[in-house]
Amino acid sequence: MTDSPTLDLVADVGGTNTRVALARAGAVETGDIRRYANRDFPGLAAVLAQALAEAGAPRIGTLCVAVAGPVRAGRAHLTNLDWAITPEDLRAATGAGRIEILNDLQAQGHALDVLPPARTRPLIAAPAEPHGTRLVIGIGTGFNAALVLPTPAGPVVAASEAGQMALALRDADDLRLARHVALAGGAVVEDALSGRGILKLHAFARAEDGLPPDPRPAPEIVAAINAGESLKTGALFARFLGRAAGDLALVHLPFGGIWLCGGLARAMAPSLLRDGFDRAFADKGRFSALMADFPVSVIEDDYAALWGCARLAARPVPIGA
Repeated sequence: MTDSPTLDLVADVGGTNTRVALARAGAVETGDIRRYANRDFPGLAAVLAQALAEAGAPRIGTLCVAVAGPVRAGRAHLTNLDWAITPEDLRAATGAGRIEILNDLQAQGHALDVLPPARTRPLIAAPAEPHGTRLVIGIGTGFNAALVLPTPAGPVVAASEAGQMALALRDADDLRLARHVALAGGAVVEDALSGRGILKLHAFARAEDGLPPDPRPAPEIVAAINAGESLKTGALFARFLGRAAGDLALVHLPFGGIWLCGGLARAMAPSLLRDGFDRAFADKGRFSALMADFPVSVIEDDYAALWGCARLAARPVPIGA
């Protein structure tokens, strides 16, 4: 790699893996994307130090990091991993002159304008308002959402912790499921719509049918759902995701479109419509007709957050300015 101060470093830090890449002039150098298992490192600084060493120790202008957790005053703590992330630690590990830390769903929102249509899968067709508000919903190790607001200077993406919303329950079956999946203090969306959530949904579905526990890991269960096995689990996931996405749509009115992203969203995409996602999304009583005005797609690019970080790293104005 060329040792150039115009190079930026971008990272997408999830609850399970961290993806790291170099970027130049707002574009990711896709041939150098590296993936690291978080369990092998004590923290993000160690991941970035190793990534730079493997890349030949290039000089870095800006480091932009997308984190699966809340960010306050430029510092972050992952929601599903005991990592604290500070600008001081990252600067010491990378030598970057400028450090930007944002929520991973914010990075996904900033990537929307550079994602080609071939990297998305339409689920619900509707005409998108060209300059309308947009919404990104992430389903992976955890669950979250971010609102993408248009401005003359480019999109502003608002962070949230939407995975901690209460799970939408409607009947006695839902109440039994909530007691099964809840971690503490009542079931929240992330308890059902996440990597651990799909396992809980599957365990509940099998228990309801009088079947023994299924020892398979989540990826094998998802593959079975897409293949037509474990249809009850697939229906539960699609129903609760449709409800949650529909609730968020009514809160934010994203007539510019809704994008589902994250590893579990991509993995479950083939079966979502078969299992009733669209019906649950539209099931909003007297507002059901309005739901047809929100286009919904799945982002199938695993590196979209890196592209969002690259665009922000190239922007002369810091994120917090």
